[in-house]
Amino acid sequence: MTTPDTGAVDQGPGAAEAPPRPFRSLLTAVFVFLILLLATFALRGWQDVSRARARERALAADVAATEARIAELRRRIERLKGDPVTLDRMAREELGLVSPGDVVIVLPVRRAPAAVVH
Repeated sequence: MTTPDTGAVDQGPGAAEAPPRPFRSLLTAVFVFLILLLATFALRGWQDVSRARARERALAADVAATEARIAELRRRIERLKGDPVTLDRMAREELGLVSPGDVVIVLPVRRAPAAVVH
């Protein structure tokens, strides 16, 4: 059958809509490639997010430990401010300080015996 406007032969309904077979195969291959590419980048993005969340948890644990240490040091400062006996003891033990009037005895340092040369 011919169309009145162009004189072309009409091949029936839907005949012009079907792409040639090689083009369809190429289109399918490109589509599959794009899906695989998208899946690869999505997996990589998920792994990056997972690593970032693990790092965030580790940092949060570090922050909590540091805050606990700060709280302990603040309590220690308050104890030292209010307790002169503790302050005196810590100055002697940790810093090696002495009070005025204390007798200091300095012991000689033991040396290793000298090697005998024959």
